[in-house]
Amino acid sequence: MKVSFNWLKQYISTDLDAVTIAEILTDTVLEVEKTAEHVSIKGGLEGLFVGEVLTKEKHPGADRLNVTTVNVGGEPQQIVCGAPNVAVGQKVVVAVPGTTLYTEEGEAFKIKKSKIRGVESLGMICGPDEIGFGGAHEGIMVLDSDAVPGTPAPEYFKIEKDTQIFK
Repeated sequence: MKVSFNWLKQYISTDLDAVTIAEILTDTVLEVEKTAEHVSIKGGLEGLFVGEVLTKEKHPGADRLNVTTVNVGGEPQQIVCGAPNVAVGQKVVVAVPGTTLYTEEGEAFKIKKSKIRGVESLGMICGPDEIGFGGAHEGIMVLDSDAVPGTPAPEYFKIEKDTQIFK
């Protein structure tokens, strides 16, 4: 048997965490074998933020790349982007250096500060498939114009975190 802690909280009013509830259940009614954290999207969109594209210029060394400046809530970051649909003024999803993204096959890769054809890039403007939303890769994900730069993506997309309790 597997029970969602978020589901259980709909029926009981508590400020206790999932592990404490699991201990109480084991002590009183049924033995809990383990608890496990669960997020609705692999990685939970940690390290991703809402950004706003401030500038866009053609890359000096590549026909299909652009050099953008993106506000991710602090000092604007330079990001090289190959998406054909990137434009100034768009609100976008940005992975900052150190963020781990997952392929559709579940393989992890880390975003690093890098040089792309000689131009420094401090992150990645993401498409929906690159952050776990699936679908064809036709370019970057453009968010609603009222999205606030610097907002963590898990907050913007309301990514649900849960603890599963196993019997």
